[in-house]
Amino acid sequence: MIKAMIITLTGLNDFVRTRELQKLVADFVQKHGDFALEKMDGGEATFERLQEGLQSLPFLADRKMVVLYTPGANKQFADAAETLLKEAPETTDVVIVEPKLDKRLSYYKILKKATDFREFSELDAGGLAKWAVEYAKEQGGTLTSADAHMLVERVGVGQQRLQNELDKLIAYNPAITRQTIGVLTEQTPQSTIFALLDAAFNGQTARAQELYAEQRALKVEPQAIIAMLAWQLHILAVVKSAGSRPPDDIARLAKLNPFVVRKSQALTRRLTLEDLKTRIEALLTLDKRLKTTAINADEATQLFLLTL
Repeated sequence: MIKAMIITLTGLNDFVRTRELQKLVADFVQKHGDFALEKMDGGEATFERLQEGLQSLPFLADRKMVVLYTPGANKQFADAAETLLKEAPETTDVVIVEPKLDKRLSYYKILKKATDFREFSELDAGGLAKWAVEYAKEQGGTLTSADAHMLVERVGVGQQRLQNELDKLIAYNPAITRQTIGVLTEQTPQSTIFALLDAAFNGQTARAQELYAEQRALKVEPQAIIAMLAWQLHILAVVKSAGSRPPDDIARLAKLNPFVVRKSQALTRRLTLEDLKTRIEALLTLDKRLKTTAINADEATQLFLLTL
């Protein structure tokens, strides 16, 4: 008996995972039509509805495709997954989309063993830069590896945004340079906040003040800067507490981007947990003062950065 084609798409790289799903669906619809496609959300559909979708035969078509979004959210489905997938008719193609899977659960092991398991992990800065060079080439543009790294540092590690920025740069001039990157892209506030923290910790007063001014020019309020500083200090504390664990393990356990973890590790080598605790307490004190007393928020925030 011919088995149904069953594919699992998983991993935290939403950009690549979504593109793979779109390609699978587009190829199927082109061959069999829209009526042969069925989509269900495991967080909303009942177990009976999910079961029916898998086991029912195609209507007015020789095949059908069932796309199940996070069906593991339905405990009954997760418990019965092995049997349901075995019993899927040979005329049904199944695509299971599970962005996050707990590898300790039997549901994960079933999908890994019984389906075409495709995992899409997030790319670190180096991987993104390499992808950017290849994507630019595919679109008829040129981008050096050094400029690709500069672009990633500037716009952040979101692959969808990176593609949008590349499309814009190529439309302006296929030969992408540092100059066009500087003119046509905006530096993400989150990326600059890390650079701001790095400069402050290293005693680079002028650089820290310059980066703070850039944030304010982007209309980022002092309170928002403080919130992002708090998040960055939290990440540093998590990374420092993890000791000598590999970056990818820290990222997975703490649900952080591997690129962020690696950058943070470089900074935490010069700090102790007591150092971080002192700075977090100081930032908390500043936050309370801004909310309870009439002080100049810009001056107080800049003074905090200088004391780092």
